[in-house]
Amino acid sequence: MSAADQARGSSDEEAIGRVLDGDTEAFSILVRRHGARVTRLGMSFFRDEEEAADFTQDVFVKAYTALASFKGRSLFSTWLLRIAYNTAINTKKRKREQYSLDPEIEIVGEPGTDEAHLREETARAVRGAMAELPPRQALCIELYFYYDLKYSEISEITGYPVNTIKSHVFRAKRILRERLGSIGEDRNEA
Repeated sequence: MSAADQARGSSDEEAIGRVLDGDTEAFSILVRRHGARVTRLGMSFFRDEEEAADFTQDVFVKAYTALASFKGRSLFSTWLLRIAYNTAINTKKRKREQYSLDPEIEIVGEPGTDEAHLREETARAVRGAMAELPPRQALCIELYFYYDLKYSEISEITGYPVNTIKSHVFRAKRILRERLGSIGEDRNEA
């Protein structure tokens, strides 16, 4: 079996073990496996591809230098997203800029068609409703729905208690339902 075949089949823990044993090339397995997720989180915070790419590189440098501190009590992906989350928060504090946590919603469909127009309106409505959420609720609902994380994983990443996260997700869903429902009612009246 080739080294590439072994790399594809290895678990995160095996790749980490190889890195810690001196095989620095094995870290690229982790970067390939988790890079897109870190970049998406970066885009959520910075809304700029170049900044998200710089952010992703910074997160993986931090993860590499702290790899020996990974104890395996959680998934590597959860540990890595915790580093990413803290890096993003600290970067935002340093820059003192306010960014929305709502993700870019790609518009699919032929330009100028009813389908594309409907998708644009829907994306605009969702972004607007997300922007109205309190920041903690927006973060929790984003991690829950867009990253498909469990409450316990969100707790590890944010440091919020699980019950607080459940409450934030519940309240955010209610606010979004009310906000998006009223938009639908406005259209029906027109």
